[in-house]
Amino acid sequence: MKVTPLDLRQQRFRTAFRGFDRSEVTALLNEIAEQYESALIEVDRLRQDMMAMEERLSEHREHERSLKTTLLTAQKLAEDIKANAEHQAQTIVREAEGRSELLLEKTQARLEDLQREIDGLRLKRRDVEVSLEATIGSLRNAMDFVHDQDQRDRDDKILLHRPRQAEVQPPVQQAPKALEHLLEMGAKS
Repeated sequence: MKVTPLDLRQQRFRTAFRGFDRSEVTALLNEIAEQYESALIEVDRLRQDMMAMEERLSEHREHERSLKTTLLTAQKLAEDIKANAEHQAQTIVREAEGRSELLLEKTQARLEDLQREIDGLRLKRRDVEVSLEATIGSLRNAMDFVHDQDQRDRDDKILLHRPRQAEVQPPVQQAPKALEHLLEMGAKS
């Protein structure tokens, strides 16, 4: 059974002889309801943030897939161009040695251009991976902060209910201090 903040606010208890103070119980229920409601709101906000981050992650993965496809296409194209260039070079060498050197230089330049493009795509892919890792790390840090804050809040509430050490000091410990004070006063006079 789920308890909502409204359930806590509307909860009523029977009165009994020597029972709890109704106003204290109502105040506590209202405080718990407010904290529970704010926690639910925060969880909902974090869920929405996480969904937005997952959507961004999905987009980044789609970009990565696109980059991989482009990279594979570029590699295949480079292989095809290289194979084609080698075939053309053999044919041209048979026909005319001077003409083949010129075509070989053009093909080599094209291959270098394609390699630069491939290297650029690899750099873009690396940037996307780093961005994704940073986003995931930020989400983890945010969740750790929320968990730490919740733990500190719980610890603070526990400490509020414990008596302080100074208030619980037994009279036996107070007596030697009073005796020392009297001795100091006597030594001064």
